[in-house]
Amino acid sequence: MITFFGALIFLILGYIFYSKFVERVFGINDQQPTPAYTKRDNFDFIPMPWWKGNLIQLLNIAGLGPIYGAIMGALYGPVAFIWIVIGCIFAGAVHDYFSGMLSLRNNGAQFPTIVGKYLGKFVKSGIYVISIVLMLLVAAAFTAGPAQLIAQLTPLTFTMAILIIFGYFLLVTLLPVNQIIGRFYPFFGGILLFMAISIAIALIFSDRQIPNLTLENLHPEGLPLWPLLMVTISCGAISGFHCTQSPIVACTMKKESDGRKIFYGAMITEGVLTLIWAAAGMAFFHGTIGLSEALAIGGPSYVVNEISTSLLGTLGGILAVVGVIMLPITTGDTALRSSRMILTELLSKFFNMNGKLKVLAVTLLLATPAFYMATIDYTFLWRYVGWTNQLVATVMLWTATMYLLQENKFHWITGIPALFMTAVVTNYLFYAPEGLNMDYRLSLIIGGFLTLVVLVWYINKIVKFRKLNNMGINENVA
Repeated sequence: MITFFGALIFLILGYIFYSKFVERVFGINDQQPTPAYTKRDNFDFIPMPWWKGNLIQLLNIAGLGPIYGAIMGALYGPVAFIWIVIGCIFAGAVHDYFSGMLSLRNNGAQFPTIVGKYLGKFVKSGIYVISIVLMLLVAAAFTAGPAQLIAQLTPLTFTMAILIIFGYFLLVTLLPVNQIIGRFYPFFGGILLFMAISIAIALIFSDRQIPNLTLENLHPEGLPLWPLLMVTISCGAISGFHCTQSPIVACTMKKESDGRKIFYGAMITEGVLTLIWAAAGMAFFHGTIGLSEALAIGGPSYVVNEISTSLLGTLGGILAVVGVIMLPITTGDTALRSSRMILTELLSKFFNMNGKLKVLAVTLLLATPAFYMATIDYTFLWRYVGWTNQLVATVMLWTATMYLLQENKFHWITGIPALFMTAVVTNYLFYAPEGLNMDYRLSLIIGGFLTLVVLVWYINKIVKFRKLNNMGINENVA
């Protein structure tokens, strides 16, 4: 258990120390009014306390990600703990903090608008499409899973369950953020925390041993560690989906100093949840081979149910059902909400988008393809979520890097993670079955070359901004 507890301690220390360093680099100003006040419309822009924002952010970015992703990532063994810690502290939490704070500084702007400001109009155009596609994929994938379980537990058919879930999606998307999301989602966030903590305590006091990282289990046979682990465990380490959700909460913040607790804090909490579920997956089934056999029986939902009911009894069974149904639904609806906000922001440049009927029209426009995709096989959808998700994360990190370069601040805190994630997504694109499905070694060569090209671009930007700063010129990179 030493590796597990060591990872847990490092996550906590990461929040205590590194989050404050990141906050100092960004430079907060509590005297500056936030969009929750300057653009208050009692719909998307409305002030809420930081603790609500933290739990809402946690629920929005989590869903079943830190559970299902952690269980799948546990197949790689204890090395997954290392990726969760390093990815979460130095990449994921930094990514989430900058996505939220840059939205705050830009009047609650959505992710594509922020990208356009710092990376240019060309990248902005592409990211509009990619981010909306990602939102629809997430909404669809996080609908299909709960609908299947509802159909198994009730007289409702799969189609009827999907219709009910999408009806709920429309309701939440069309209501002010403080009506359902602000009132009930902190409670569901609490359930997510309670479930994981209960599992952790029961696991520690059981006879099952959480494996430590050793040379023997560093690389399980048949599973290429790079870059698959970094895509399999995304929500608990770094996930591009988060930067599409951060503006929702950024529009409700009362002051800038709340950002560290909300964005960085929620990501560290998700890292802890992921760590717990990865440990449970390894320990409960006595290693990666047992976990692989359990996944072959009924997938991640079967594993979650077995762990929960065995360790927590009836309470565990109830929590498992609630978790597998409610958690993805509460992420799916905010995915639809954020896609509505992104598309509305885009269309507002050409049309007057005020009025509830126009909000409804945009929501239905997005809900229709999401509803269709929800009828497609869940595992097929999730395969395409992975790479798209990490591509969006990479773009967000480069956006933050260009912001820091422009402001003459310490850009390495986002630049190094951005370069690392560039290597992840390029290698994955060429190697993965849902990508180009090329030979592994050839994929590494091509991915390495493309990463080198991006590194040269990054160095050129550093030189450019250093010259401009020395001349006292502040130039927008776009």
